[in-house]
Amino acid sequence: MEFSTKIGTPERQKAGCVVIGVFEPNRLSDPAKAIDRATKGRLASLLRKGDLRGRLGATAWLHDAPGVAADRVLVVGLGKENAFGSSQYRDAVRSAVRALMDSGAADAVFYLGELAVDGRDAQWKALHLAMVAGDTVYRFDRLKSSKEERQRTIKFALGLLTKPSAGVARGLERGTALASGMSLAKDLGNLPSNICTPTYLAQQALELSRKHRLKCRVLEAKDMQKLGMGALLAVTKASHEAPKLIVLEYNGAAKSHKPVVLIGKGITFDTGGISLKPAAEMDEMKYDMSGAGSVLGTIEAVAGMRLPVNLVGIVPTCENMPGGHAIKPGDVVTSMSGQTVEILNTDAEGRLILCDALTFAERYKPAAVVDIATLTGACVIALGHVASGLFANDDKLAKELLDAGQDAWDRAWHMPLWDDYQEQIKSPFADMANIGGRPAGSVTAACFLSRFAKSYRWAHLDIAGTAWRSGRDKGSTGRPVPLLSTFLIRHAEHS
Repeated sequence: MEFSTKIGTPERQKAGCVVIGVFEPNRLSDPAKAIDRATKGRLASLLRKGDLRGRLGATAWLHDAPGVAADRVLVVGLGKENAFGSSQYRDAVRSAVRALMDSGAADAVFYLGELAVDGRDAQWKALHLAMVAGDTVYRFDRLKSSKEERQRTIKFALGLLTKPSAGVARGLERGTALASGMSLAKDLGNLPSNICTPTYLAQQALELSRKHRLKCRVLEAKDMQKLGMGALLAVTKASHEAPKLIVLEYNGAAKSHKPVVLIGKGITFDTGGISLKPAAEMDEMKYDMSGAGSVLGTIEAVAGMRLPVNLVGIVPTCENMPGGHAIKPGDVVTSMSGQTVEILNTDAEGRLILCDALTFAERYKPAAVVDIATLTGACVIALGHVASGLFANDDKLAKELLDAGQDAWDRAWHMPLWDDYQEQIKSPFADMANIGGRPAGSVTAACFLSRFAKSYRWAHLDIAGTAWRSGRDKGSTGRPVPLLSTFLIRHAEHS
C-alpha cells in the first residue's frame, strides 16, 4: 500500500478521485464547501433533494464534476458534527476505502484529515488514515485455486491545504508500518493449522529476522527439556508436530536500555486435548496462536518504524492434541520455575506454555513483560468482542497499556488481579491447579500466570474475544498489534 501527501485545494487535485465529507443533516465540511463552490452548488443541491444525507458511512459519487480537476468525487457521510470523534473518523475512512475498492479509481486524495477530531492532532489523523486503509484493503485469498477478481492497487494520498508538518509524515509512516504488522498477524491467524504449524511459525520468524536483520533463535524440544520446561512440554506430548520456542530480538536502542519482552501464546491448533472441545466451531481453534501472530506482527511494525527501543519477542508454540501420550486431568507437572501444577483440565493449556515462557523471560532483565493470549472463553463472556482483558501486577504499566489502546483505538479494559482470587487455584496435590472453576475464569487464569511473573513488571492481555471475528466475515482482526505498537512508540519516546 502506498501513501503520500498532496498539497492544494480539493477541486484542483488532478487525481482519479478526491474524498470529502458531509455532516448530518445537511452540513458541508470545509473541503466539501470548496467542491461545492467549484461545481456552482452541486453538493448543496443534492443535499436539498435528499440524495446526500450525511449519515455516517454513507457514500455518494460525483463523476466528471464541472470545475473539479479530479475524475470523480467521493462524498462520505460523517454523522452528526457534534458527535464526530475518533470512532466516527475511522468509520468514515473505512467506508471511503471500501467504496474506492469497488470503483475504477487508480488513485485517491483524502481530505478527511482536514476534519477536526476532538482531542486528536494531525499526526493521529494521518496515522489512522493509513492504518485503517491498510486494514480495510486486506484480503486473504492465497489458498483459493482461482481468483474471481484480482484486487486492484490504489495509490492513496492525504490531501493538505498547506505544507505538511513533520508529524503528518511520521503519522503516515507509522500508520503504514502498523498496517503491515497487522497484515502479517492476520495472515498467520487465517492460515489453517495444517500449514501454520509450530515449524511454520519458526520459519516466519527466521524470515522476519533476515528481512530486518534481527537476532533469532529457535529452541527445540531437547533444549526445553534441558531448561526444565515441563509445563510447555506436557501440552505437546500427544502431537506429531514438534514444539518450538521462538526468540526474536530487535535492538534499536543502546545496550544499556532494558528491553520490553512480548510473549505470545502459539497454540497452532487447540482440540482441548483429553478435555476435548465440542465440535461446533472447533475450526476456529486455528486462531489459538493469535498471541504469537500479534508478537510477530508487532515486531514487523516496530522494525518498519525503526523505533529506538529494545524488544524481545518470545513465542512458545505447539499443538494441543488428544492421544495415548496426552496429559490427563489429575496429572502433575513441574514448570521451569520449579513450581508444580496439577492439571485439572487439559483445555487450560495456554497458561501452561506461557508460564515457562514467563520464567524464560527473566534472563533478559526486562523493563516490562507483556504476554498476549487467546486464553479464556470467560473473557469473551465478560467483555464481548470489543475490549481485550488487561491484567497487571503494576498499575503504572496497566495505565500505559490502557492509554496506548485508547490512542490506537484497540482498546482494553483493566480487570482485577486481587489476592482473593488466588484461593481458587489452590491444589491439595501440587503448588497450584491450572483452573479455578467457572467463577471469574479469566481472572483466575491471570492469577495463575502472575505466580511466574513476580520478578518484573508484568501485564497479561486476554484477546480471546478480539483476535478474530466469526460468522460471514470470519477472519483475524490483527489485534492487538496497534495497541502493542503504540505502547512501544510511547515507551521509546519516554525512555
